[in-house]
Amino acid sequence: MFLGSHPVRLDDKGRVVLPARFRDQLTEGLVITKGQERCLQVFPEAEFQRLTESLAQAPTTSRAVRDYVRVLFAGASNEAPDRQGRITLPQGLRDYAGLRKDCVVNGANTRIEVWDAQAWEAYVAEKESDFADLAEEVVPGML
Repeated sequence: MFLGSHPVRLDDKGRVVLPARFRDQLTEGLVITKGQERCLQVFPEAEFQRLTESLAQAPTTSRAVRDYVRVLFAGASNEAPDRQGRITLPQGLRDYAGLRKDCVVNGANTRIEVWDAQAWEAYVAEKESDFADLAEEVVPGML
């Protein structure tokens, strides 16, 4: 499980240093993809494989399934952290997420999200006030 929000800087080679607490779960490799709301998603290899197997069961007769799968896999990149815990974010994915220098790496349960720091601040400012109301819709009766 990935938890917390961690400020990081994108270096001149397009790399970010992953938080130390995330690295053990990514030693076998990872997959970076486009995420919703213009962030990047970073999946441990095994979790991405699970997602891939689930998507393989989705009906390809559905236009929504085809569209989602095309965008997800066409923009995906296999990576591995180096000894310092850095991963390279490919240029196309950096452009998609608007990543410049200051970024935020967020734990998102089974995956990590990478956001431009200003975009993350704006997102939180907009959505945090809805957090209590969303709980009733997302996890009714569980909390």
